[in-house]
Amino acid sequence: MANDTMIVTNTPARDLVSTNFVFCSVADLRRLATPGSRLIFAFVGDSWVLSVGSHDDIPNGSIGLNSVQRKYLRVSIGDSISVRRFVPPQNFTLAVLTLELDYLSRAKAREEQVDAIVVTQLIKRRLVDQVLTVGQRVTFEFLGNNFLFTVNQAVVEGQEKSDSERGILSGDTYIIFEAAGGSGIKIINQRESASSNLFKQKEFNLKELGIGGLGAEFADIFRRAFASRVFPPHVTSKLGIKHVKGMLLFGPPGTGKTLMARQIGKMLNGKDPKIVNGPEVLSKFVGETEKNIRDLFADAEHDQRTRGDQSDLHVIIFDEVDAICKSRGSTRDGTGVHDSIVNQLLTKIDGVEALNNVLLIGMTNRKDLLDEALLRPGRLEVQVEISLPDEAGRLQILEIHTTKMKENSFLAPDISLAELAARTKNYSGAELEGVVKSAVSYALNRQLNMDDLNKPVDEENIKVTMKDFLEAVDEIKPAFGASTSDLERCRLNGMVDCGVRHEHIQQRAMLLAEQVKISKGSPILTCLLEGPSGSGKTAMAATVGICSDFPYVKIVSSESMIGLSESTKCAHIVKVFEDAYRSPLSIIILDDIERLVEYVAIGPRFSNIISQTLMVLLKRLPPLGKKLLVIGTTSEVGFLDSIGIRDAFSVTYNVPTLKTEDARTVLHQLNVFSEDDIDSAAEALNDMPIKKLYMLIEMAAQGEHGGKAEAIYGGTEKINLLHFYDCLQDLVRY
Repeated sequence: MANDTMIVTNTPARDLVSTNFVFCSVADLRRLATPGSRLIFAFVGDSWVLSVGSHDDIPNGSIGLNSVQRKYLRVSIGDSISVRRFVPPQNFTLAVLTLELDYLSRAKAREEQVDAIVVTQLIKRRLVDQVLTVGQRVTFEFLGNNFLFTVNQAVVEGQEKSDSERGILSGDTYIIFEAAGGSGIKIINQRESASSNLFKQKEFNLKELGIGGLGAEFADIFRRAFASRVFPPHVTSKLGIKHVKGMLLFGPPGTGKTLMARQIGKMLNGKDPKIVNGPEVLSKFVGETEKNIRDLFADAEHDQRTRGDQSDLHVIIFDEVDAICKSRGSTRDGTGVHDSIVNQLLTKIDGVEALNNVLLIGMTNRKDLLDEALLRPGRLEVQVEISLPDEAGRLQILEIHTTKMKENSFLAPDISLAELAARTKNYSGAELEGVVKSAVSYALNRQLNMDDLNKPVDEENIKVTMKDFLEAVDEIKPAFGASTSDLERCRLNGMVDCGVRHEHIQQRAMLLAEQVKISKGSPILTCLLEGPSGSGKTAMAATVGICSDFPYVKIVSSESMIGLSESTKCAHIVKVFEDAYRSPLSIIILDDIERLVEYVAIGPRFSNIISQTLMVLLKRLPPLGKKLLVIGTTSEVGFLDSIGIRDAFSVTYNVPTLKTEDARTVLHQLNVFSEDDIDSAAEALNDMPIKKLYMLIEMAAQGEHGGKAEAIYGGTEKINLLHFYDCLQDLVRY
């Protein structure tokens, strides 16, 4: 049918306005009609396809449009407009329709809840089988208010969103409602599609996201914070639950807390996350800090007012949250700013008008500083510890940081990432990245000509070898957990066979470590090694720490706390235990306990505060799933018995001095005496501590005039027995 030009007139009756029909005379309708069609469609103007009906009050050559149709087709009564018949193609049924709701007159607008289920039924009852076009406006009445909807999106069955411009509304069309900005309309019971658009991708490859060794932690975060958000809002409404509004990621520095938070923000659709460093919100002006907090939530508040359940998820990431959310009353700066920040934050996430479209992610390595009110349900209720990666996690992290090197053939064939993962016990993710950078620096340095730095470098020769990585591991030391160098310093002369008695105690101590590792009924075991000074107690404890292969081994000694006050010493000791509770298997060595508690025999004097702290910590059970072995050493077991510390240990072993047979065994291993002199030397060493024996051997090895030690230790020359006796007399005399 060719275009007809018709004169615009008003809709013939008030009750026909909300039908979305246009009306013409009976004669004109016959010309537009398509044989066999139940409804007659026409292109009106160049924009909309409208259903056509007839009315006796409309003269021939005229077409009746309501005020909304005239407004958005930009015509007035008396204007001419082109009309032509529209024949719907096959497969023209709408699958999904997105409608933006607004008031017909904003002057009468007020906050109103619109039930999406009821309005869907109303629209389908009135407009079913009509053609709706993107951009089309339709008016309808609901609960005494005149509303207007705009077609924002029309998806025809079997087509992509971008391919659809219009389609026929059916009883099965899925309708999604959005509230117009500033309208005050709040949509409830919105039935979104089963597959939520919360995430940008359907599945998560943590390796591609650059997250290594945190699979279990990510699973916990997803279950607690996002599982409920994947389902349509009406499902959670029926369940009677609210979404999680906050989570706290805590753990040692460098373990990937900030990386995890940033990647979570990138994975989500909607608004880009707001990343705030804690100190950034502080201001010297009165009330400005609280305003900065309110401004962070302003967009989410506006979105929830205008779109209701359809609001996007607003993610706010607080790095170093402990800087601004300290426990209320703990700061004494006189301003009360930190208390006000906590109060303002609590009001926004869990106040009278709490938001349901906000996810607050806080990160800290000092969870103990946070206000307790922040950690209750409804606030930062999901608390996930991002701990040090295990061996499998370390392997993932190393693979992530070496992926590009491998793709570009910069890795040498001898590289074994699995071996590196086994060697880098207690390394955090950041420290592993540092190891990779250090290894690359060794490889690059080999290619540089220090005499001519401008000389071109052949990229083909750049190879990162296993030796580079091993040197990098020696260069980058872990800040947390077992420090092999500290343990090795406790046994500078290594461990030698000191006889049956020492071997028995060593075996028993190792069995305690094994018991802690495999037993379900011994989450904490404590062992006290007591004996004369220099009998090898600390070396024995350090050997247990090295051979146990526990992730966390720490030595607490008085030499690391020289000059500290009692309270500071207590805090240091408590922190060591708190760090140990983060590791699944830990060993703490309390070296020279009498020195830790500041014992002085004259008086006697000691620190009751430190002794009480030790007794509490020795009996305190670690958190569920964590296991701890505490090894103490002392040369004053009688004193520890008198103040009750000895009773706090599960078992006590006496580390004895060397008897003649023990000394003979040690001298055979040292090989510094001739075979004829070993027995005589051993006779003189009865009841000698092993540490003093080493000192005596060192003195005698120098010779009467010095300079002979190298010949004795590295050659065939041996210690003179008479000179050895002289040194022994000097050692005993002084």
